[in-house]
Amino acid sequence: MPQLKDTYPLYLNNKAAQPNTDLEVTDKFTGEVAFRTALATPDVIEEAIAGAVRATEPMAKMASYERQDVLQHCVTRFRERYDELAYSLCVEAGKPIKDAEGEVDRLIDTFKIAAEESTRNYGEVQPLDISARAKGYMGMWKRVPIGPCSFISPFNFPLNLAAHKIAPAIAVGCPFVMKPASKTPLGAIIMGEVLAETDLPEGAFSILPASRDGADLFTVDERLKLLSFTGSPGVGWDLKAKAGKKPVILELGGNAAVIVDKDADLDHALERIIFGAFYQSGQSCIGVQRIIVHEDIYDRFKDMLVAKTKTLVAGDPKDRDTFIGPMISDKEAGRLKGWIDDAVSAGATLLCGGGLSNGNMLEATLLEGVDPKADANWEEAFGPLANLTKFSDFNEAMEQVNHSKFGLQAGIFTRDLHQVLDAWDTLDVGGVVVNDVSSYRVDNMPYGGVKDSGLGREGIRFAMEDMTEIRNLVIRRL
Repeated sequence: MPQLKDTYPLYLNNKAAQPNTDLEVTDKFTGEVAFRTALATPDVIEEAIAGAVRATEPMAKMASYERQDVLQHCVTRFRERYDELAYSLCVEAGKPIKDAEGEVDRLIDTFKIAAEESTRNYGEVQPLDISARAKGYMGMWKRVPIGPCSFISPFNFPLNLAAHKIAPAIAVGCPFVMKPASKTPLGAIIMGEVLAETDLPEGAFSILPASRDGADLFTVDERLKLLSFTGSPGVGWDLKAKAGKKPVILELGGNAAVIVDKDADLDHALERIIFGAFYQSGQSCIGVQRIIVHEDIYDRFKDMLVAKTKTLVAGDPKDRDTFIGPMISDKEAGRLKGWIDDAVSAGATLLCGGGLSNGNMLEATLLEGVDPKADANWEEAFGPLANLTKFSDFNEAMEQVNHSKFGLQAGIFTRDLHQVLDAWDTLDVGGVVVNDVSSYRVDNMPYGGVKDSGLGREGIRFAMEDMTEIRNLVIRRL
């Protein structure tokens, strides 16, 4: 396996800097310190923001092909460093190696899409002569970079969720400062190392591991023209309140549901729901948390789910047979274990799992009969937990999906096209996935949620729109 270095720098205005080695990052399976990185202090963050401001004009003046060349260079280098990137995820995030490799694949896809879109930043010619007073006038508009952007990315997809901010920013010509999650900073640092090999203008990017207090500095500064945050709802909405006049994009949490109708292919639904609920230990904002099954097939499907869940291999994420790895920390595992125990104490049935070992190894857990307002159901579990309920009428199932403060994505297993269209009209979510789970995402599609799940949409083209402003031109023909 690849070897990690003992220390890693931050990237300040395109260059590696090692002012300290203050941030310890642990191997999430062993609990031992795996490496140390530099931690950005307030003066470093200030220098990065000033550099991004200076880079605004040079970045905006880059030709489309030049930005495309940068993104294509990243694709090439990520392929060359594939094993290193996957192994770093395995260590810093505790992500099973197969899932880690899948995330590197998505990182490459995301930069490929951005490279293609970087030359498609279109505008429009618009007739203005809609009345006599506008005769002789014509208009046209184009998109221009919004300016320096601030990015804060989470621990659970350290590569791909950072890529969904970095790649579109380069595609449109926006300089940026990024704060990766302090528990998993290495993926973003390696991306910074690759970007440093390019000819981006000085100040075009800074990758700055920082304390949570440092997030305020990435938020309140008026020189930063957009904030894009992915993380927990509590933190996200708080940052939005502090962001002032700048636009804010929030990709937050969820307690996603799937509906399994009586005509579903149960073997297919089983495989996908097991994946959606428990891959990377359930630490996904669109992971399956609520499983809503038609009463005619409920008992059969429940037995199938329990039997399959009990076969999942838990252990060292570096082992290719491992499906359930550690949660990100003892604290998070203990929180969810407490929610499970509270639900059972209140009358829920523990179908399987529920055990906690080694501090952060929580078993894949299935519950039924959970009080709808219990934390295990109402809040975002963000761990290996799913709850089963039944329904008799499809409208009732959709009501259960909508009975949530979140609205990110939902999955439906059915062969009935009418019910598919009803769900698309009715479900109060950002996306409906048919014959697959809520956790399915392709990196060019519009992705985001409603209610407490956030604001705005990611997906390269949609992020590029957020990172640009429309600039209009009106011409009077004389």
